[in-house]
Amino acid sequence: MGFLRGIGPLEIFLILVAVMIIFGVGKLPEIGSGMGKAIREFKSAIRGKDETQSGAEERKSG
Repeated sequence: MGFLRGIGPLEIFLILVAVMIIFGVGKLPEIGSGMGKAIREFKSAIRGKDETQSGAEERKSG
């Protein structure tokens, strides 16, 4: 995580405060839920792609 190397606790706090001001406290759970769902879907898509590639390689060698 090279891009986070220069970010300290104060900067993270300021970013969180800015997000709360922009989106409001009520929207934060909805935003977090949406981001979590997107990350899970992305990971499952990557795993599915890896499984598809390994299955194709097995068919070629078999």
